[in-house]
Amino acid sequence: MSDEKIEEQAIDLDWLDKEVEEIKENKFDGEVLPSLVLEENKVTEIEIDFSKPFDMWTSPEGTIKKIIPVMHKGEKKNFWINTKNPCYSEIVMGGKNGETKFKIMRTGQKQNTRYTLVKE
Repeated sequence: MSDEKIEEQAIDLDWLDKEVEEIKENKFDGEVLPSLVLEENKVTEIEIDFSKPFDMWTSPEGTIKKIIPVMHKGEKKNFWINTKNPCYSEIVMGGKNGETKFKIMRTGQKQNTRYTLVKE
């Protein structure tokens, strides 16, 4: 193989180095738990663990999601929520006010998913 071909191949593979760095940056280091799956139009009761800051994950597009540790039906799970979702700020404010138990309802799917805290 000529020196020119080796150099071309090295240039072509530089993008892989960038991919490896992105993978390292986006790697989730928290406790791996099953994800909380909310049924559409059904109220789900959860208890949130506010004992430490929530882990965070950033998508390649820049979307930031917080990974909230919850207890659901006696099982520890992770609730992934976009920080721009209004429900996230309600959860944070509830935690600040000493609340740990929440009732939440999901409507819509995929990019149209909406969460609502249910107050009694």
